[in-house]
Amino acid sequence: MTAGGAARDKEQHLERRHGTLGRVVTTQPVDAEDLTSAALDWLLSTARETEDGALAWTTRPSDDELNPSLYSGTSGVVLALIEAQRHFRDDRYGDAALRAARSIAAAVGTWEFDSLYLGLAGMAVALRAVHEVLGDAAAGRAAEGACERVRARFDGMRWGEQFELIGGNAGIALGALAAGDTELALLAVTPYLHTTEPTANGVTWETRAGRAARLHHISHGTLGVVCALAAVGAATGRADLVELAVAGAKDVAARDEAGPTGFLVPYSEPQVQHERIARYSYGWCHGPAGDAQVFRLLRDVVGDGAWSTLTDRCWHTVTHCGLPQRLRPGFWDNSGRCCGTAGVLALACDRHVENGDGLDFARVLVADLASRATVDADGARWSNVEHRNTPSTLEPEPGWAMGNAGIVRELLRFVRAGSGGDPAYAVAWPDHPAARPRVR
Repeated sequence: MTAGGAARDKEQHLERRHGTLGRVVTTQPVDAEDLTSAALDWLLSTARETEDGALAWTTRPSDDELNPSLYSGTSGVVLALIEAQRHFRDDRYGDAALRAARSIAAAVGTWEFDSLYLGLAGMAVALRAVHEVLGDAAAGRAAEGACERVRARFDGMRWGEQFELIGGNAGIALGALAAGDTELALLAVTPYLHTTEPTANGVTWETRAGRAARLHHISHGTLGVVCALAAVGAATGRADLVELAVAGAKDVAARDEAGPTGFLVPYSEPQVQHERIARYSYGWCHGPAGDAQVFRLLRDVVGDGAWSTLTDRCWHTVTHCGLPQRLRPGFWDNSGRCCGTAGVLALACDRHVENGDGLDFARVLVADLASRATVDADGARWSNVEHRNTPSTLEPEPGWAMGNAGIVRELLRFVRAGSGGDPAYAVAWPDHPAARPRVR
């Protein structure tokens, strides 16, 4: 049997076992707005107040070291607070975001990382958002300073071993665009023109120095590079960057093992850390929920219906693989935006806005988030699971990737999408194309 046939048989087995779209039956409607309000209560309760009255967060409440990053620290929390301020019209959240911006700005001069999700580029995104949405000019100046520090540490090719979206050039380019620094964005993507590796169907890149395997998806692989090339190319009128993005996406599309109705590409080629990393994932970071976001971007930039078809195929696989149920240890152990349910919810709401798909599957995801939340007098939060650890339940986190900030952002959008409100985010995420109704 071919790999594609095996993947299709697996999908059909899951569909027979769990039914189709409504496979998770909920007996009570979820008040997602109340759940989000409780999640914000817990988020604010985990803040640390600095000596000058600023607010900051650590990766986990039990940690001592403050973390200003977008991925798991204060910058990601700030963007969630801005969403909350806009949604609830409650200045508590805007005031907290302003105070948190001060701690991010204070870290700009000493933070050692440059990337979008772990470093200064992501901090610049949050600071720029505080300036534009909340009118804090000091935050705007700090964002410019962060971009200048990133620019100064460029070695002519990269900023370190990572050469992708989470920790390298691609993410820095997207962060620079979001922060209004087009020159830095071009500086970051230009090296991809000179480091391509031709394949039978397109191109790929070495996305970490010295790593033999080639990763394919948005967080650490080819599609993350594609996302940056397409976004910067469209913003600057650089057709060569867009053409290279298309070549990278074609390489990944040719690796699909679930066609013709689905879309599922392995983690890497060859498979790395095979004893720890599954061959297939389904979330934003290494699966079709994230692949679809890049195909949505290419659809908008290139105007080719083939990318819409690939987006549809990604969605088919996402809605027929069994998530959000934990079918086996390690299959769906995360509620967060990066690797779990909140990232899929983002795509579900995109589909509703763009295609009129409705929110049936989104409601399944929200019900699952509600069922996994710990809710008490402190508020609501989520504990992810690492089934290889003992104990396997992980400490709740406040940040975007694995914690409350990322979940809050998607729950608030879901509430607006379902109630006739504006489904747009208050602040666009750098690697998440805006959803707009499609002209049919």
